[in-house]
Amino acid sequence: MNDISPTAPYEALKPAAIEWFAALRDRICAVFEEIEDAAGDAPGRFVRSEWARPGGGGGVMSVMRGQVFEKVGVNVSVVSGEFTPDFARQMPGAEQGAAFWAAGISLVAHLRSPRVPAVHMNTRMIVTGKGWFGGGGDLTPLQPGTPQAAEDAGFFHAAYQAACDRHGPGLYEKYKKWCDEYFYLPHRGEPRGAGGIFYDYLESGDPAADFAFTRDVGEAFLAAYPPIVRRRMGEAFTPEEREAQLIRRGRYVEFNLLYDRGTLFGLKTGGNTEAILMSMPPEVKWP
Repeated sequence: MNDISPTAPYEALKPAAIEWFAALRDRICAVFEEIEDAAGDAPGRFVRSEWARPGGGGGVMSVMRGQVFEKVGVNVSVVSGEFTPDFARQMPGAEQGAAFWAAGISLVAHLRSPRVPAVHMNTRMIVTGKGWFGGGGDLTPLQPGTPQAAEDAGFFHAAYQAACDRHGPGLYEKYKKWCDEYFYLPHRGEPRGAGGIFYDYLESGDPAADFAFTRDVGEAFLAAYPPIVRRRMGEAFTPEEREAQLIRRGRYVEFNLLYDRGTLFGLKTGGNTEAILMSMPPEVKWP
């Protein structure tokens, strides 16, 4: 008789996952500050603030407002506690008990230039009565339909396809489709942006392999996004392009407040409101 808990392999991975999410945060922040340095005088710097969750755990918000990055947040968290009865009915494994543990990194960047696309990335590990990984990254051009936007989207997708292809055939196509369907605004009948990949409830039976895939998703972000910023940040833009950018940002707000699972998870589990809503752009307009 095997008395080993199905979550035992995930319990063993918790320290490595916590360390990885924090290390990825540090690397991303360092690269983004290097980009700010290249922009000229008075570069932006990340300001970190810790928060504690009353029910258990907490996190660190890292937010920068600079010359290139109008607002970028790179947050890490490690939280634990119990689901509310209503929310437990929606979570895999919660039928075996309301206790949960979750750790992850979440990033959203809004750039000053409308020539530079906004971006979102997150990876996470969750343990309830079972364990799994999730995450992904997606790009939101603020000038959709232009040759520049198509070029940036192609570069971004290529990095994520390379990461997926290292772990098996068909993964990129599967997770790209999931992303396209997830980051969709049904009330507008349009996608939020140019997509990327999205995956959730990843439990292949080999937690170490799933964790390795999740790490590669983080590496793909570093390969994909900073080169796009560096390529576009010096391009001149018009007041009309800026106005269009602010209106397109409204799609971000609408999606995150109406449909985003991460926002819902954070709010339903007593997370830090400021960290959860870090994804909101600093300035936005609706026509």
